[in-house]
Amino acid sequence: MPEQKFDEVLKDLKNKIYYPVYLLAGVEAFFIDELTDYIDEHILNSMEKEFNQTVVYGLDSNVYDLISMARRFPMMANHQVIIVREAQHLKESDKLADYIKNPLKSTILVLAYKHKAVDKRTKLYKLSKEKGVVFSSPRLWDNQVPNWIEKRISSMGFSINYRESFILAEYLGSDLAKIDNELKKMCMNISQGAKITDTLIEENVGISKDYNIFELQDALIKRDVMKANRIVNYFAANPKENSIFMVLPVLHNFFFRTIVLSQLKNLKPREIASRLKISPNQVSQYQKALSQYRVMKIASIIEEIKNYDLKAKGLGNVNASHGELLRELIYKILHD
Repeated sequence: MPEQKFDEVLKDLKNKIYYPVYLLAGVEAFFIDELTDYIDEHILNSMEKEFNQTVVYGLDSNVYDLISMARRFPMMANHQVIIVREAQHLKESDKLADYIKNPLKSTILVLAYKHKAVDKRTKLYKLSKEKGVVFSSPRLWDNQVPNWIEKRISSMGFSINYRESFILAEYLGSDLAKIDNELKKMCMNISQGAKITDTLIEENVGISKDYNIFELQDALIKRDVMKANRIVNYFAANPKENSIFMVLPVLHNFFFRTIVLSQLKNLKPREIASRLKISPNQVSQYQKALSQYRVMKIASIIEEIKNYDLKAKGLGNVNASHGELLRELIYKILHD
């Protein structure tokens, strides 16, 4: 069968549709862990697990022992489950193809092959795809993380607007496990079905609703000097939570997309969003920025951001703090 998507695999598992082999592979470990944990926790009950569930790690396992285990029949259960975590470290893993060619239907063999893709030319991949389930887990692009946060929060029984999910994404980065942990902690403190607001985020995650990269970006779009300076001064006073190395990439991406927008003529908002790899509800922000800044000015802003990134890393900068560098940069952005 073709490679499956995360939601497809999870839906089948919840409907108790099982396959003899699951090859879960890719650079994004979060989705692999989610599926592996679900299989670990839900296929067998506690009594069945005692005799029919084995969890091993690739580095400590022998492929021939795994094949021998996989060929056993379950005891007082419909299935036995064998989970190989960190399967990328399993030596001679391609030897498993000999078993997967004719797997035991009562065995569910899970290969959690993390942090790298499986070579699609191997017998292991081809036979796993033919006899069972193959799920590839690519890392999300930064612009995909806010939408993932929205979906994740919805699955937990809450809701959130794109603006707030964007703020979370910018501050928490693209580590999905880290983000998920913060979301779970936050949701523990609010009532089921509630909407995640900037106030809740400030109270539970520590991101200020008034002094964040989203608000700074908004101030720059409107060329609001007072608001921008207020936020930058806050960043300078709280460098751990507002690192210049977090702020600069966001500003660079914003102005880079704005200059790309200047080349996109007569396109609908959804087409623009697709080209810029942003949400459709963000398009108006870039259009406003383009109306406030000349194209040549935007090009010079992008160069300045690159220069200040180098200065922040110590190149051509002797004494200026990160806060001072950020103040200088914002001044240059707002003034011709």
